[in-house]
Amino acid sequence: MKIKRQKHAKKHMGFYKYNFGFREPFQVLLDGTFCQAALRNKIQIREQLPGYLAGTTQLCTTRCVLKELASLGKELYGAKLIAQRCQVRHCSHFKEPVTGSACLLSMVEGGNPHHYFIATQDQVLGSKVKKRAGIPLLFIIQNTMVLDKPSAKSLASAQAMQTHRLIPEHQKLSIVQLKEQQGLGKASEARKRKRKRASGPNPLSCLKKKKKTQDTPQSSAAKKGNQKRSKRKLGALPEAVQSVSQESIKTSTATVLSS
Repeated sequence: MKIKRQKHAKKHMGFYKYNFGFREPFQVLLDGTFCQAALRNKIQIREQLPGYLAGTTQLCTTRCVLKELASLGKELYGAKLIAQRCQVRHCSHFKEPVTGSACLLSMVEGGNPHHYFIATQDQVLGSKVKKRAGIPLLFIIQNTMVLDKPSAKSLASAQAMQTHRLIPEHQKLSIVQLKEQQGLGKASEARKRKRKRASGPNPLSCLKKKKKTQDTPQSSAAKKGNQKRSKRKLGALPEAVQSVSQESIKTSTATVLSS
């Protein structure tokens, strides 16, 4: 199970490295909920996280997270000690501190330019992080740290960047110009959208039908006479053929006898 989890983490890390430019050392922003879960499950974040992410890491937090832990009292004193050992990143809430979740969201605004990881057990914060592209999410499940799979927003952003890499902007402009020159742009689309007009009827179907000529009694009698004549001629042919054949037989026998 551990090997399978590490394979998934390696695959997800490859996705973020290739598409969003994540490099070592990986900066991980921790909130109070993640520190408390690590303390409860006896997880050594500083020792275990570099092996899980297959690279050097920097554990970070903000002043707002530290102030939030300090205000929650003795119950989260151990989580406060873990957070105090992390590097403190400067946030924009100098005068009026905000909650830890709001502060971490502000740190990844503008497309996460500093390539932060967000480590939290807060489900509301996790759902907000998934709505933004290029922000890896870490959480703890059953005594183990888990790197969440890339969100749908991150996958869509990566696909858009890949298509942009395949076709640069200047090539897109040249393609549009060539289409306009060849008449394949908006004008061709408008022609396709035009409805076909109803054509007229077929001219051949409008012609009048020819009437069949009825046979007159004279013509039918003439046809019958011609048929009788042809039959007579055909009947006379065999007699002539027989006479010719008999004469040829007589002559052939005479010649044989004389010889």
